[in-house]
Amino acid sequence: MKETFLNIRNQLARRLKRQDPQVPEDVTDDHPEYVELTQGTEEERKKSKIKVQQFVLGDFEDIKPILDALRKGSTIALVNIQPLKEKDIVELKRAINKLKKTCDAIDGDLAGFGDDYVVATPEFAYIHRVSQSSSPVDSSQAQSQKSDEEDFDV
Repeated sequence: MKETFLNIRNQLARRLKRQDPQVPEDVTDDHPEYVELTQGTEEERKKSKIKVQQFVLGDFEDIKPILDALRKGSTIALVNIQPLKEKDIVELKRAINKLKKTCDAIDGDLAGFGDDYVVATPEFAYIHRVSQSSSPVDSSQAQSQKSDEEDFDV
């Protein structure tokens, strides 16, 4: 088995050597070398990571950078909705609906997080929700959560 893998590796090294002039000459059957593989530049590594970013929704126009970040697909957005909630509840509902439609379009997820935050994720992530029956919540809290969900259509 070991010989099979060595033969495959050697054949690949010979082919690479013929095709790529940058492959060192000392990569031969008699003198195996180890090649260090890197993940790319520092900038490429940062792009490949998942970013959790906080946004503040002060006006309806503030929704655009949030949507752009979600569409890129590597950002989980934590959106503070309190400023718009205090300013104009109709604009807040409009912004939440736009966020919801975008999350649906990219197969993402959207959920309220407390009274003042909304979490939006792209398709690679989902938001874990605890069902009402599995956690002991008194009726006033359950009613409050239900009315919040109805207000924001989340």
